[in-house]
Amino acid sequence: MTTTSKLIRARRFLPLFVTQLLGAFNDNLFKNAMVLYVVYSVYNSEADEARFSALASAIFIIPFFALSALSGQLADMRDKAKIIRIIKFCEIVIMLVGGAGLALAWQGIGLHTIAIPLMLLALFAMGVHSTFFGPIKYAILPQHLRDGEVLAGTGLVEAGTYIAVLAGTIVAGWISVDAAAISVFVVACIGYVAGRQVPPAPPMCKPEPLDFHIWRSSIQLVRTTMQDKRVFLAICAISFFWAIGTVLFIQFPPLAKNILAASKEVASLFLVMFSVGVAIGSIAINALLKGTVSARFSPLSVIGMGLFLFAFETVCSAWPPHGAPGELMNVATFLSQPLAVPLLLTLLGIAVCGGMFVVPLYAFLTTFVDKSQTARTVAANNIVNSGAMVMGSLLTGLLTLLGLAIVQQLLVVAACCVASAWLGYLLFRAEKAAEAA
Repeated sequence: MTTTSKLIRARRFLPLFVTQLLGAFNDNLFKNAMVLYVVYSVYNSEADEARFSALASAIFIIPFFALSALSGQLADMRDKAKIIRIIKFCEIVIMLVGGAGLALAWQGIGLHTIAIPLMLLALFAMGVHSTFFGPIKYAILPQHLRDGEVLAGTGLVEAGTYIAVLAGTIVAGWISVDAAAISVFVVACIGYVAGRQVPPAPPMCKPEPLDFHIWRSSIQLVRTTMQDKRVFLAICAISFFWAIGTVLFIQFPPLAKNILAASKEVASLFLVMFSVGVAIGSIAINALLKGTVSARFSPLSVIGMGLFLFAFETVCSAWPPHGAPGELMNVATFLSQPLAVPLLLTLLGIAVCGGMFVVPLYAFLTTFVDKSQTARTVAANNIVNSGAMVMGSLLTGLLTLLGLAIVQQLLVVAACCVASAWLGYLLFRAEKAAEAA
């Protein structure tokens, strides 16, 4: 029996896996249902659509930047399983608010004054929810898993996350907004039940008072974490990856609608392909590294990501006009287009390479620090990541403001992969230097 199959059956892993999978599913079901509805039913301008998509991404990300230091302290100083139960209960309340916003939008009641503000409020709250859950889902792994299982567990968590992203994205693109309103509440309730099954995970160090000063604690946490060169480089490389990913996720809905003349179901298909690719890459890199935590393949993986991005931009630029203005293709019509398969394959390639790049880097964060510090290390990573993601959102907004077409913005993203490859190379050198020491 493989390490992966053993883990998926074990109570020390399975409840956590299911809990985070349902949380990721709900995040994406709600966010994509909201964004797709607004992009396709409210606005009729590429610039307005891109700005709303960027605003939604920024609202979700801001809590990671502001509250990650507190979440990391809390996860290291308290029983992680107890915190999970509190977080998952809060998700039920959040989805009541978000579901109400979706239902009001579906009925056309107070669209701009009540429905959209309620949805954005729930999105912000889900960002807070994910901020406090994120450090736990990685920090609990080295506490419950054996040394040779951590990379496999990290890969499963990443793959499971993106399978959940995939499922949430598919459902958001295909069900009505009122059905989404009910679904997010039901899934939150199931997630709470799963979270109650996670085994106890008491603190690995003597509990200390929590520092509630957001800026001071964040700066101190990042400064302390960055002292290990390998962790520092891993965090920087992960941050570049998520900045790139943020730009892509912002661009997909308006790109599908305005460049490819495709429906929201096709925009959903793009997000699906991206999620499937990252899941494939997460599993593939674990097989290549055979359970060893290493950045050996990181530089090549992100270079591959950049090349596929360039190919994706080339196919989008060559996409022929379709039908009358305002007429959108459904999935069947889209797939019948001559360039549809090359487009989807290049998108899949971007995501597979991205998954191969990022999974070993997350394993660095939980295996090269003391177990009593893992949650705070992941929290420090989340602070830097969220800053990079906000920068990605702002960059998208700036480029749109400057009049750069969405399809051309992909070239800017491809160029950023060079910086990620360089960071991956430096990390591999630091890894080798540490082994020789």
